[in-house]
Amino acid sequence: MADHLGADILVYKKGIFRSAFENYRSIIALFATGIVVREIAPLITDKWEDPAVIVMDSNLNFAIPLLGGHHGANEIVRRLCELGCIPVITTATEVHGRQSVEGVARALGCEIVNKDSTRAVNCAFLDQDVEVLEISGPRVVIVDDDVSVLKRSKDERDSE
Repeated sequence: MADHLGADILVYKKGIFRSAFENYRSIIALFATGIVVREIAPLITDKWEDPAVIVMDSNLNFAIPLLGGHHGANEIVRRLCELGCIPVITTATEVHGRQSVEGVARALGCEIVNKDSTRAVNCAFLDQDVEVLEISGPRVVIVDDDVSVLKRSKDERDSE
């Protein structure tokens, strides 16, 4: 797989953000933040389904992960910084140099089974070291709401 940022350039017109939300997993908008917020506000439905949205000013000075920081936007902003722009990352775990559930899942090639748990676990990551356990089966695991469960796909296990 090539390691590059592929992109389509979409020229602004009425409804362009609706189309982009339906057809892309990531959007980099060269607009003022206020314009983007007003345009995407009615389109936002779920942090697990919405595309990552990054705002950049027209001089490419700043890159702001506006939506989906833990879901790809922060990583895209880090890549855009290779162009010389300043990242404006605000997700708490990133600001404090801590892990996030989403980052752990991505690094291990896992899916988050109980997505509602991530808020509590990400808050815990801010205050303490959170243990990441790997449990092989067959097993039954019972967890509380403040425990994130990550499931490695069969393909990931087979490639190890």
